[in-house]
Amino acid sequence: MKIKLTLFSMGVLFFINQHTLAQKRKKDTTSTKDIEEVVVLGYNKRLTKPKDASANTVVIAEKLEGRPNISFLNTLQGSAPGLTISSNSGSPGSAKIDVLIRGIASINANTEPLIVLDGVPTNANQFRNLNTEDIESISVLRDAAATSIYGNRGANGVLLINTKSGKYNKSLSMHYSAMTGINTLPKHRYNLANASQFLTLQKRLGINPALSMSDEEIANYPVNTDWRKVFFKQDIIKQHNLQISAGGKNLNGFASLGYLEQGGMVPNTDFKRMSLRTNLNAKSDDNKWMFSTQAAIAFSRRNQLNEETNSGLSNNSLQNPLLGSVTGLPYLKSGQYKTGQELWDAIGGDSGKGNFIYILEDNARRAYHSMFNRYDDVNTFVNANVNYKLTEELSLGNTTGADYKVVNRWTGRAPWGYLALVVAKNTNTEYGGSETQQNERELNLNSVTKLLLNKKWGDHSLDAGVYLEYIKVHYFASTQTQNGLDPKTWALGAGTGYIPYSASDPNKYVPQVYSRKIDAGALSYFGSIDYDYRGKYGLGGVIRRDGSYRFTKQNRWGTFWAVSGRWNVDKEAFMENVGFDMLKLRLSYGTQGNQNIIDPDAGSNALLLGAKIVYDLNAITNGYDNQVGLKVDNIGNPNLVWEKISQFNIGLDFRFLRKRLNGNIDFYRKKTTELYNDLRSSAITGFYSYRGNFGNLMNTGIEVSLNYDLLKQKEAQLSIFANAAWNKNKLLKIEIPIRRGALLMEEGGPLYQWNLVPWLGVNPENGKGQYLASDGSITETPKEKDRIKKGRNFFPNYNGGFGFNASYKGFFWDTLFTFQADFYRSDNQLSWAYNPSYASNGKNVSADLLNAWTPQNRYTSIPDLKAADYSAMSDRLLFDASFIRLKSITLGYHVPKKLLQEGFVKSLKVFIQGENLAIWTKWRGFDPEGLGTFPLGVYPNPKTVSIGVNIDF
Repeated sequence: MKIKLTLFSMGVLFFINQHTLAQKRKKDTTSTKDIEEVVVLGYNKRLTKPKDASANTVVIAEKLEGRPNISFLNTLQGSAPGLTISSNSGSPGSAKIDVLIRGIASINANTEPLIVLDGVPTNANQFRNLNTEDIESISVLRDAAATSIYGNRGANGVLLINTKSGKYNKSLSMHYSAMTGINTLPKHRYNLANASQFLTLQKRLGINPALSMSDEEIANYPVNTDWRKVFFKQDIIKQHNLQISAGGKNLNGFASLGYLEQGGMVPNTDFKRMSLRTNLNAKSDDNKWMFSTQAAIAFSRRNQLNEETNSGLSNNSLQNPLLGSVTGLPYLKSGQYKTGQELWDAIGGDSGKGNFIYILEDNARRAYHSMFNRYDDVNTFVNANVNYKLTEELSLGNTTGADYKVVNRWTGRAPWGYLALVVAKNTNTEYGGSETQQNERELNLNSVTKLLLNKKWGDHSLDAGVYLEYIKVHYFASTQTQNGLDPKTWALGAGTGYIPYSASDPNKYVPQVYSRKIDAGALSYFGSIDYDYRGKYGLGGVIRRDGSYRFTKQNRWGTFWAVSGRWNVDKEAFMENVGFDMLKLRLSYGTQGNQNIIDPDAGSNALLLGAKIVYDLNAITNGYDNQVGLKVDNIGNPNLVWEKISQFNIGLDFRFLRKRLNGNIDFYRKKTTELYNDLRSSAITGFYSYRGNFGNLMNTGIEVSLNYDLLKQKEAQLSIFANAAWNKNKLLKIEIPIRRGALLMEEGGPLYQWNLVPWLGVNPENGKGQYLASDGSITETPKEKDRIKKGRNFFPNYNGGFGFNASYKGFFWDTLFTFQADFYRSDNQLSWAYNPSYASNGKNVSADLLNAWTPQNRYTSIPDLKAADYSAMSDRLLFDASFIRLKSITLGYHVPKKLLQEGFVKSLKVFIQGENLAIWTKWRGFDPEGLGTFPLGVYPNPKTVSIGVNIDF
């Protein structure tokens, strides 16, 4: 009998004897046999679901489509147990997204999972340049049984992305989808003062002009400017996608064209992307040869704030609208000064004479590029797969892929902008302004050759493979900065208007040039084996030998392995009348390495960082009397070795109640040894520490996933789903405690716990803050020694998602809620809003300060306005940041096919969708999400409401 292998839109594979059908309920089957779901694991390894002994979750295309997110990672949030995704910025196209699988497994090294696109590992820049509508499925691999085959790169988990493809023997079909929506700013709860409240506070502080104003004048003050409404704005997101697929006997293809545009809530931020993809599959008549290619190219342009994480008061576009004086000093409306020169003529170089908002407005003038930070990305991805069946049981194949990215960035100040004029006047130069052009080229090459065996005899079956993998990365970057631009001829990115360097006046218009080149690589050979007996019992194993360019010769190679087993309990005779459709016990243990010594910035390739850290390095520097000389730049450690991660997992998969309820439960323990850490060195070397291996870290957790079909009828369906994970980490061994600001790491404690002085409240007798001293006494002047640790976590211990999918006679309603719990954040933005000195300087503050202690208001949580403030070292502003978010809600309608029979439209769906519409939390800021230590000047994640349509032709 011939057996066909077909990829359905629901993102899983099925084997069916004789012919191919979509999955049906048991009562609907005719002459077909039971359908077996096939799980696609690492290196295109395929196992039927009953034979899979790993912890993994598959997120299918219909869960990803129609969402107004640039990155698929934002869409993936809350969809799989053990997967924590935190967006640290709502700036369009930002790569500031933290992704963790089963907690954080290192102190200093990279902790993000490996992302594999169509079998080829890819870099983080793909986050924003991959069209989510092209994705067929995403598999989240969590335990050693699933990830050890990737060796050192899979130590933090793996995300396997498979893009859509055509189908054999299918006629031409077209699919068009469109979506447009509005992004809006979420609300905060800082209770910022209005004009009368602000002036009342100033009067209490004895500040003019409020001090000389009557209560009636303050109450009726005519100016009350909310600079958030002036500066933040709504903007549009829109997306169009066209997909075409077709297939014959030996060839099928899929092609897509996509366009996405998203404006930002803050002026001068936006994102645009154009993407093109073609996927082809081919096979010979005798099915011995199989060939496929995936090719994609994407161009994106994004304008991003330079100052997103800059807390400088004079030019931060995010925090300053919160601090802008509500009295509108100097009493002029927004937009008063149309150019930087007009603003200079009004206030000169003293920005304190005017409201900072005017400077921000000048920075954000899009038409004139007063302050610019533009990125142009071109990503090209090409992959080719070829397989030849040597015998019925043995096949030989190769997968070779290239991921090439080009990034051009322009940042600086236009010569006509206010800040450029300030610099020019202060340095006594005729021309101001500066432009930095940065060009990056990165080529990632990956080639895997494999020999696969699939053998069956009697009640036994064996799947085995041997692999050879070669990885090479070439990186080059150059940066040029020009100080001094001619406003008559300069244009952004054109290379014009540069004021030439003059040897007669060498301190003006000095250009700066910088470049760097990195080559990185790895070589691996490995094998895998999976044995099955009668579909009841199975054993699996992986062994892998990895070699990295990063270490010295004696430490270059590492060997990692994993073993797994399963017991399909439902196949046993004693389970016939128990009621379980499926019950499977899984067990695995494995080891992996981590060679990525340094945690990269968002969007960077971890393989390229710390390339020379094992070597002594010297650098050129300016020494005494500005003379050029050499300095020691790095003390190498030739004994540096891999971080090692070992993981144990036991899991249970189940399905019962006539297949209506299914789910899984997993327990794991993941231990990291040889942690990359700073070790102490003698000060006579010029350094107090060097990077080495020392320390152990343990992550322990439980993961649960459930899905229940409450209602399954022809015209009405309702299913509910939920997944949740608990993770706790503990430092088992560390050389010396590590303190990073208010965060502490020490033996026996969690990774990054808050270390602060306990706040006890306000002394009703004098209005001063009270704190708990280290000796147990109460103090009003806390010291560093009074800091204590309470086990309050920086990372969430609990996370997950839940929701429901409902449909009735063509109407449908889908929801997704996400949550993170048991973690704390320090609210620095609130500390600014609680700072009375800001009101003294004309900046807005929280109206909560009106409830400050006075002799008549003795019992309050706000100290006397003139009391010393120790908030920075106390837990007064440390908040439980746990939250539940309505991540996504969709309402729509499938037009009945009987209404479309006469036309060329095969199906039509219309919908309205909301993203991030509601959140329940104790956090007072815009958004509790994100793993930043101090949430100050962070671009909020927007609320989005969109409408869309899907049409099949």
